[in-house]
Amino acid sequence: MNHNTTNISAQKKLIVFLDCGDTIIDEGTEIRDDHDIVIQANVIPGADVMVKTLAERGYTLAIVADGNAQSFKNILTQNGLYDYFTTMVYSETVKASKPSPRMFKAAIGALDLSEQDCNRIVMVGNNLSRDVKGANQMGITSIFLSWTPRYPKLHADESEIPQYTISHPLELIDLVEQLNDKLA
Repeated sequence: MNHNTTNISAQKKLIVFLDCGDTIIDEGTEIRDDHDIVIQANVIPGADVMVKTLAERGYTLAIVADGNAQSFKNILTQNGLYDYFTTMVYSETVKASKPSPRMFKAAIGALDLSEQDCNRIVMVGNNLSRDVKGANQMGITSIFLSWTPRYPKLHADESEIPQYTISHPLELIDLVEQLNDKLA
């Protein structure tokens, strides 16, 4: 029997796109080198448990983040989270930044999905003007993580209104389960 078929049946229908800075990694703890590459940073309390739990429960996880690939590789590897993601899409390699549809389309393509799958994708991020607006314009469910004091918590216009708001990474686990159940 092919092991891949067993894996796919256990896989959840909902796909989770995650930003990295102030969504998984605490930007306030970043240490950068002379080339502005993040060489060290800590996870937001609970974010590592959130990532591992969602992955263990069969969710496909993707990083969709603005920044340099090497920064994310450094901090996600250091915090033991790198291998939990099926794909990682960075503005450096896509040559665009969120809210550009190119960022989301790159992640959708990397997962062998199509834009018809947007209704079963959630985008979780800390930035209303990038993560939420970008997800909303693609028809992806937007989840605003309002954990950080570093970014605005009030939307500039209707395009930045999140469908869901959570204040702590661990809240994402139950929300994702509820949204996945709605798809079933």
